[in-house]
Amino acid sequence: MGTNRKRIQIIIFVAVLLIGGYTIGNSLFAKESIPKEGSTAPNFSLQGMDGKTHELSDYRGKVVVVNFWGSWCEPCYTEMPAIQNSYAKWKDRGVEVLGLNLDESPVTIQNFMKQYGLTFPVLIDNELRMRDKYHVKNYPTTFFIDGNGKIERIQIGGMDEAYLEQTLTAMLNK
Repeated sequence: MGTNRKRIQIIIFVAVLLIGGYTIGNSLFAKESIPKEGSTAPNFSLQGMDGKTHELSDYRGKVVVVNFWGSWCEPCYTEMPAIQNSYAKWKDRGVEVLGLNLDESPVTIQNFMKQYGLTFPVLIDNELRMRDKYHVKNYPTTFFIDGNGKIERIQIGGMDEAYLEQTLTAMLNK
């Protein structure tokens, strides 16, 4: 009876070591890294509320503002007028805004867009894949991507027009 108990303990110990080793190795050598300032922005292809498919790589050569938001998020709806005003001001100078909604219903998104007069593309992040790919944990989170596809700045939390103006001016003057 004692030898069987010892064997079971050894088997459990080996299993724990293997699972732990696999988990640690997988996290150390994962192909997908966390996007950070200076790294290449992960590409995505998402359906927009305009019925078109939008791919981030299609906007190469432009400064792209990728804003992760939800209508339930107070800082998200507080910053929307500033984002819309900045888009209207900067779109003819090579700036694009892509709003990535966090899997809300099309009716909710449409009402939100109408309420704030949004004219920039709003994309639906069904299944929250891009949220996970970009490792977004707080809302809103905004990625400022240069014309070469590199992340220039990451803003976690709401923004105002002064912040957007300063950031976009600096990126366009590089």
